[in-house]
Amino acid sequence: MLLRMATGAKIPKLTALAAAVSLALAPIPGVAQEEASKGPPIIRDAEAEQLLRDYTRPILRTAGLEKQNIQVVIINESVFNAFVADGHRIFVNYGAILQSETPNQLIGVLAHETGHLAGGHLARLRQQLANAQTQMVIAMLLGAGALAAGAARGGGDGGLANAGAAALSAPQEVIRRSLLSYQRQQEENADRAGVKFLTATGQSPKGMYDTFKRFTNDSLFASYGADPYVQSHPMPADRVAALEGIARSSPYWDKKDDPALQLRHDMVRAKISAFMERQDTVYRRYPLSDTSLPARYAHAIATYRHGDLRSALAQIDGLIQVQPNNPYFYELRGQALLEGGKPAEAIAPLRKAVQLSNNAPLIEMLLGQALVGTDNNAYSAEAIAILRAAVGRETEAPLGYMQLAMAYARKGDYAEADLASAQAAYLRGDNKTARDLASRAKTRFAVGTPGWVKADDIVTAKPMSGQ
Repeated sequence: MLLRMATGAKIPKLTALAAAVSLALAPIPGVAQEEASKGPPIIRDAEAEQLLRDYTRPILRTAGLEKQNIQVVIINESVFNAFVADGHRIFVNYGAILQSETPNQLIGVLAHETGHLAGGHLARLRQQLANAQTQMVIAMLLGAGALAAGAARGGGDGGLANAGAAALSAPQEVIRRSLLSYQRQQEENADRAGVKFLTATGQSPKGMYDTFKRFTNDSLFASYGADPYVQSHPMPADRVAALEGIARSSPYWDKKDDPALQLRHDMVRAKISAFMERQDTVYRRYPLSDTSLPARYAHAIATYRHGDLRSALAQIDGLIQVQPNNPYFYELRGQALLEGGKPAEAIAPLRKAVQLSNNAPLIEMLLGQALVGTDNNAYSAEAIAILRAAVGRETEAPLGYMQLAMAYARKGDYAEADLASAQAAYLRGDNKTARDLASRAKTRFAVGTPGWVKADDIVTAKPMSGQ
């Protein structure tokens, strides 16, 4: 189930200079960081997220971060980029997945970002920013003092006044360059750490090198003549040269990806293309003459998305015949039926998908949606049980709470319905609606009960998005 979430991932602001530690190699600093601070919408998909978890698990274990519940979040952006903006999430644009031709290329990106997490770069950068702000205040006070001294002399000492004006600007530029130098050093450290993690897990750093090399080739014209001292990242050519030196020393430089992993990677890329790109673009990537499994996957998705449900179902059934234990094919069949207005028919394939996926919460939510969508009260209790289990393990997906609210309302439990609706609104960032619904829920629950306490938490919670 590929969902484009309307709400943005909450990324704490630092400054326009360095709001995130980013992979981007563009010679103009701050572009990716500014976009990240707006909280772009995210994409949720059980298959893609499971693949990314499998990619990061051995790296995080080697980095000593396995127990810190690091999550990989997919951003709804088509450009190739990845970054960390807090201590427990790696953000990856879907464009990075789509443009990575091999698992190793994407794993190299994740290893680099893990290097930032393992090095505590964000916490250290925040401290550097705090120190810089203190230095700027001191510099401004000294500059203001010089200006005041010049003014006290009746304007007769223009040199002192000019010196005061210079004192206001020059230290800030020095401090800015110092911060950028510090950030460039972090990027170099993350590169070295990434290669270290890949080597320790028996994986090739060649994909990481290939990705950075491609970026270098793409940015040669843009970086021509750029001042290397005002960049947030090392100059592309210098960075790749340094990376090549350490990457080629790995004993796993020539190691290839496992064919089964390559197929999973290609399947996710096909899925993302079919859901996120125009139909004509999908068929250029995967022409009808291409009969590979990823191409057939893309064709089936594109067919159902553009209204031909019968043909799509036939194509999905063909996929299931090839891989009868693939949960995501059953999930796709259920999603196509559900979105095609046939929720009752979607239940069986979604049950199968839940079973084969070991109760993946996002697929459970889709099953709950199908059960609710039948308008059959006999399914209400089952829907509530499935959805409660799903939101218990997947606590930041508004869809689960929305469907849970409908299931409770159908059962006539309006207190729980209001509470679930409030939780959904809160996760969407609609804080006013969340507070209003939670306040109403409090009047329906007995004071001090678990439902009343949860509702009160929402009423008194600080807004997630500054509302």
